[in-house]
Amino acid sequence: MNDSLLAYLNGEYVPKDQACVPITDRGLLFGDSVYEVIPAYGGRPFRVPHHLRRLDRSLAAIRMQNPLSQDEWQKIFERLTQQLPGKDQSIYLQVTRGSYPVRNHVIPDDIQPNVIAFTSVNPARDPDKARRGIKVITLEDIRWHRCDIKATTLLANVLARAQATEEGADEAILIRDAAAMEGTASNLFVVSNGLVITPPDSPELLPGITRDLVLELCREAGVPFAQATIGMPDLEHADEIWLTSSTREVAAVVELNGRPVGNGTPGEMWHRMDALFQACKERLRLGGDCHVD
Repeated sequence: MNDSLLAYLNGEYVPKDQACVPITDRGLLFGDSVYEVIPAYGGRPFRVPHHLRRLDRSLAAIRMQNPLSQDEWQKIFERLTQQLPGKDQSIYLQVTRGSYPVRNHVIPDDIQPNVIAFTSVNPARDPDKARRGIKVITLEDIRWHRCDIKATTLLANVLARAQATEEGADEAILIRDAAAMEGTASNLFVVSNGLVITPPDSPELLPGITRDLVLELCREAGVPFAQATIGMPDLEHADEIWLTSSTREVAAVVELNGRPVGNGTPGEMWHRMDALFQACKERLRLGGDCHVD
């Protein structure tokens, strides 16, 4: 089915397998580009204003402006998701600095970005798999110091995930200066004595859209939470560990570096948060809003 889908490319809708940018595109040559991944539950995109605000922040950080308005992005998302009516999807969008005749590290004066977007079907959530939880390891964070920019320069993340896979884990939690930052493609939470904790915003971690929703759900449900540094001892002695992302949603970590987290099964607080998150998704599928005031 995905082979016949159309993709958006610089104002046109073209077959996904034929959408191309020149080999001199700066996103390809330098990783000079930013991106977003937006879930669409039942074909309804999830927290679009939040994703587009983060896109604006990422573009501003690399000295670019958003080439499209929010209304233009909305129309693109509607056109793409309508190809898979009622399906859970993942919308990928990328803005590169553009294609220029000469390969040069200097940023060109005339910015002519390449804009790409496409959608694909998300596999159905397996509740049994979610309830089994995931295994993680910890690794040194070798990434650069602007991880708050959602840039396509992800080689360090890719290598860390590869090492996790080789060691039989599902994900790696990255450690910098003795503090746990986030996963290779996920944000981090721990639960300790009933308090839900996530690392504070900083240039060295991505401000996750799902992470922010979890904090909103905590506030709405009266669950105590805080943004605070999570040291290795905090991680190792946590009652629960979660990893959140657009694709993982809220994943319970049941094993850390070969040792069980808690009793080795998803904890009580995770079950509560997962139920809140799934209810939020269902509201969106039914035409409501996943926003929490």
